[in-house]
Amino acid sequence: MPTAVPPPLAAIADRLRCPVCLEPLAPAPGSLICPSGHTHDVARYGYVTLRAPAGRSADGDDAGMVAARAAVQEAGYFHQLTAVLAQAARAAGGSDSSVILDVGAGTAHHLAGVLGALPHARGIALDASRHASRRAARTHRRIAAVRSDVWQQIPLRDGTIDLALSVFAPRNGAELVRVVRPGGAVLVATPAPEHLHELAMLHTVRVDPHKLARLQRQLPPALHPRTVRRITWMLELTRHEVEAVLRMGPASRHLKPDLERRIAGLPEPVLATAAIELRTFRRDRTGCA
Repeated sequence: MPTAVPPPLAAIADRLRCPVCLEPLAPAPGSLICPSGHTHDVARYGYVTLRAPAGRSADGDDAGMVAARAAVQEAGYFHQLTAVLAQAARAAGGSDSSVILDVGAGTAHHLAGVLGALPHARGIALDASRHASRRAARTHRRIAAVRSDVWQQIPLRDGTIDLALSVFAPRNGAELVRVVRPGGAVLVATPAPEHLHELAMLHTVRVDPHKLARLQRQLPPALHPRTVRRITWMLELTRHEVEAVLRMGPASRHLKPDLERRIAGLPEPVLATAAIELRTFRRDRTGCA
């Protein structure tokens, strides 16, 4: 028996498009299908994979990274960011009728928090990782989980999204402009230079000092900057939580070889600064990218 199409996925299926022929999709038994007959099966975990047939696709975060991120998020260490994202979503015009896309959603923890502030809005969690998509599909009853590579294309029809989130995630500016409706908004959260600087001796990754310039290059002129908000708070971590914080992001692939010895030498609790910049962009109302 085919896997049933989850209600959140069925509800937004007409906004999705086939990665093969770019035609709209519709629910079918256990799958999404386009008018040309291309069929995309729903995984038993509740997500659908929509990836371009040609070219190499990113695989996203592995199981260990996703598990570490889920543990840190469930412990509440980034609830301040989730709360500010929800406030910013409402301020940017998010409403109960909104469809909200989280690009590079991971576990969809932050998207779930935004939906909690908008009781009837719907969410789409887009991520390249199958491990992240499995978790996202069961994070919230109004989240549809879609596995896709944002660097290839976003498998959504033009102008079908009211609000997009990019939280520490890849940004394909041209595709964001295409899928966000004219007048819609994009929220981008990036680490500030001092983010987790107390843990810098445990890995070799550094915050790009030219991050803002790179962000401006990535986002086309049709996305107009509106507001910038800086959020800073302190984390009080156990040694075990320090390792989870390191393994949940890009630093996990650049850890010092003597990591366990270094962490064992840290006094508990380990204090670390969380510092994030949240920017709001408004999509040009003319509809011109």
